[in-house]
Amino acid sequence: MMTGLLDYAAGDSFLHRLNPVTKLVLSFGLCASCFASGNLPLIGGVIVLNLLASASAGIIGRSLRILGSLARLSAVLFAVQVFFVREGRVLLRLPADIYITDAGVLFSLLFVARLIAATMPLTLMLSVTRMSDLSNALNRYFRIPCKYTFVLTTAIRFIPLFADEMAAIIDAQVARGVDFDTRGVFKKLRLLLPLCVPLLISSVRRIEGGAVSAELRGFNLRRPDSGSKRYPFRAADVAALVFLAALVAAAIAI
Repeated sequence: MMTGLLDYAAGDSFLHRLNPVTKLVLSFGLCASCFASGNLPLIGGVIVLNLLASASAGIIGRSLRILGSLARLSAVLFAVQVFFVREGRVLLRLPADIYITDAGVLFSLLFVARLIAATMPLTLMLSVTRMSDLSNALNRYFRIPCKYTFVLTTAIRFIPLFADEMAAIIDAQVARGVDFDTRGVFKKLRLLLPLCVPLLISSVRRIEGGAVSAELRGFNLRRPDSGSKRYPFRAADVAALVFLAALVAAAIAI
């Protein structure tokens, strides 16, 4: 469940006070540094850096839950990916001409490490940035039309809402005697597919209500300079961007 993991966590930390544009550039820069480098210690350092930043922002518990979820997904991806790399020295040979090589293990570790290190900065940025601030900053500094920023922020905001709605639908079905605790993957899939219909109906209803509400507030009349809130760049933003540039340069060099 993504409930609560993408919600804004109020605070007054160093990250909270940064410009929304700076936080967006930082998150994407950290992701880029992970893909620019094939050095596992550096990618592990990015993961540790994310945890330290989460601790400074007071959301270390949320980051650890995200890390745990990503670790479980990464374990499955690692177990699948490691058998598809045939180059390198054979470490373990299994029946049916299936074997594990050192190159396969290294590639799979790099793959899952990049997945974790590239996902955590984005979730951290969403946790310390209000969606309204992110939308206004994108509109003001990047001149992205309001309609596109509204769609982006609304989609992010609706993820936990849809997760809650799905959980409520599943609870209602369990109360009616449907057994969702089955271990069969295909049987569970057959039970979940019919639930998409009520979720779709509820989603359309929410989206329609949001569209009507935005229309009544004069959304179509909004311009880049319509917002009253300003987002100045301060010394902390410059320091954060200099640190990011050094990290990306180190990743490329290594």
